[in-house]
Amino acid sequence: MKETIKTSRTAGYLEKIFRAVNARYFNGELEEPIITIQSTPKAYGHVTVAKAWQRGETTRHELNIGAGTLDRPIENVVATLVHECVHLYHLQNGIQDCSRGGQYHNKKFKAMAEKCDLQISYDPRIGWSITGPTDALCAFILDQGWEDIRMNRIEWSYTPRGAGAGDSTGKPSGSNPNSHSIKYMCPCCKNSVRATKAVNIKCADCDILMVAQQ
Repeated sequence: MKETIKTSRTAGYLEKIFRAVNARYFNGELEEPIITIQSTPKAYGHVTVAKAWQRGETTRHELNIGAGTLDRPIENVVATLVHECVHLYHLQNGIQDCSRGGQYHNKKFKAMAEKCDLQISYDPRIGWSITGPTDALCAFILDQGWEDIRMNRIEWSYTPRGAGAGDSTGKPSGSNPNSHSIKYMCPCCKNSVRATKAVNIKCADCDILMVAQQ
């Protein structure tokens, strides 16, 4: 597979993943959304409740994958996409799976998400929303031959023109500290880890400091 190092190629890759997920878990019944790659500072992705896009004679929902979260392991990116597909399924079938302004995920969401090979955990703020891949989803991804996306927006170090100063990690002040992470890489063996704040961390194999990727 060609490396996903262009936004156009990455968007096409996500569309391909959507179609395979739709066929496997939703019998191909989901209306295809417009897939976008935009910043989502407090989430890995979203689906619009309204059909926010005009495409020819039809209108479509938007399914977004956070630009600052693209280079997570592919199984986590796919888990996010499946999570949003569950919302699409419920929107399409008139099932309310969230409350509190669309933030709190209820047990209807949990039940459908688990049918789609997602591991769902509870958070008192957002309900049954914390999402990870099960072994079954990982096996499906391996069978498809999907690989990690090789591009990502470095949002932890980004301050838009005209915005206020960020905190010491470079994240905009007031953002959720768990929304994004800093990738550290060993300059010798290229092993990498992530941290949710600026840290000094050594590679135990090479006994040298790992370097933050910018």
